[in-house]
Amino acid sequence: MSEPFRVLVSDSMSKTGLAPLLAAPNIEVDVRTDLTPEQLIEIIPHYDALLVRSSTQVTAEVLRAGVRLRVVGRAGVGVDNIDVEAATQAGIIVVNAPTGNVVAAAEHTIAMLMALARNIPQADAHVRAGLWKRNQFMGVE
Repeated sequence: MSEPFRVLVSDSMSKTGLAPLLAAPNIEVDVRTDLTPEQLIEIIPHYDALLVRSSTQVTAEVLRAGVRLRVVGRAGVGVDNIDVEAATQAGIIVVNAPTGNVVAAAEHTIAMLMALARNIPQADAHVRAGLWKRNQFMGVE
């Protein structure tokens, strides 16, 4: 039997997002959040893949230490926390999920539009100050 493909998840992620990896045969997933940079460098040589969000900084030093690394995945938009140039030079593929937050961003946009149309921020501040003049906070219909 071949050695399992080892994946290190170094930032917290939803169980739903990790489920396909956890269910996959011959893939071993280790979730180790809150690693210091030194701890990450110490353990990364044992992994084939690194899965991060925003907290983990994937520096050239981390990539050099990752002698087995084949891929670094960013669960989210952007790769600002990954040294893409160093990864490319080391032959490590960097991937991200550029559309991963499209629905959440759309939901927040609609929520902000509703809040503005109904004067919710102003009404909230008014109520917190112990006031309430409801005629001042008529919304737009």
